[in-house]
Amino acid sequence: MKVEAAVAEGTRRDELVAMRARIAKAIDDPGIRGADLAALSRRLMEIGKELEAYDARASEEASESAAAATDQPFDASAI
Repeated sequence: MKVEAAVAEGTRRDELVAMRARIAKAIDDPGIRGADLAALSRRLMEIGKELEAYDARASEEASESAAAATDQPFDASAI
């Protein structure tokens, strides 16, 4: 997904993944200037950390939601 489409139609995670792919492509360009390489490399690492944090939060929320759904107390008097 391209960055523009990810922003318009996707989730925050889609945006991060699209930006990461776009930055990686720019870094691989043999004509990249040194200053740009440094800035883009730094941003690529930041996006990687953001994605890891995003995925960890999503996993934690899914676990909590599954636990809440299965651990509800049963009230026999309500029957």
